[in-house]
Amino acid sequence: MEEQSNFYKVCVTGGSGFIGSCLVKKLLERGHTVHATTQNLGDESKVKVLKSLPNAETNLVLFQANIYNPDEFGPVIEGCRYVIHLATPLQHNPAGAASSSPYKDTTEAAVAGVRTIADLCSRSATVKRLIFAGSVMAASPFKEDGSGYKACNDESCWTPLHLPYSSLKNDMDLLAYVRSKTLSEKELLGYNVGELEVVSLICGLVGGDVQMLGYVPMSVRAVVGQLTGHPFSYLGLKSIQELSGSVPLIHIEDVCEAFIFCTEQSSMKGRFMCVAVDPTISEMAEYFQNKNPKLKIQDGLIVEAEKGSCCDISKLKKMGFSYKYDMDVILNDSINCAKRFGLLQL
Repeated sequence: MEEQSNFYKVCVTGGSGFIGSCLVKKLLERGHTVHATTQNLGDESKVKVLKSLPNAETNLVLFQANIYNPDEFGPVIEGCRYVIHLATPLQHNPAGAASSSPYKDTTEAAVAGVRTIADLCSRSATVKRLIFAGSVMAASPFKEDGSGYKACNDESCWTPLHLPYSSLKNDMDLLAYVRSKTLSEKELLGYNVGELEVVSLICGLVGGDVQMLGYVPMSVRAVVGQLTGHPFSYLGLKSIQELSGSVPLIHIEDVCEAFIFCTEQSSMKGRFMCVAVDPTISEMAEYFQNKNPKLKIQDGLIVEAEKGSCCDISKLKKMGFSYKYDMDVILNDSINCAKRFGLLQL
């Protein structure tokens, strides 16, 4: 299975998304061959970005694949050494398969998707490691009895899905996302037996700016939710605060480097917290007001929030990974991204 070359073939599901497009770019720049999926090859706005990347003409192969039809990922994975699974359904609207979908919701679709992809990797003669994009929303340090937070938010934490989180009760899509990320990650880690190595990066809220994208990613919208006042964006930020006891953050550049780091290790498996900093929502508000006095927090969105739990990010660091972007850069780059698209006005 081991190759002598320093260049290898990597599958990236969800390759046209925020993390996916940045990750594909970095892999191509390093000389690797990339198999990337998108839900619709006819979506010129996304496909054009990927095809314009350095080395894309020779080293990038695009596939149309939908998580609601996980068998479509077979040809994508074929011949790959590493599989980085980013794709996840955000809303229950399976493109082209709404009436015939065997799944009742996003959770069923996400779990079935990781099961099929893990099975394909296990049967593959080439795949060494399957790397999953986990979420801090699946790793809440809330105690099972709902009495408060554990002192530390680390890889042992799983979100108790039976608790009535106040920020989630009025948004079924967000609640479904938390359930799908939690249960699909648990499903995937069950494959960490035999020769296949399974890694889950528990990613914080991803901020920053990617110039090549023609939109503001949902996670960046959440980062600046207190400034825009957009209800859904702010709700996402507030939900992370409630679930995590803070707002774990990571820059888009760091999270992509973390995924690549996972492909470069001789052996690696299990969960790894992938978070650079963990301010509270009120600490973020204070930063915005102090560093950007011309930008105002929207009325009613200055929320006093004490830190309920601190993220332990030592596990990934002990393996040699280092974060290059601090809170100042994460928040400032997110502001700049929102400004470029007119979401924030001076």
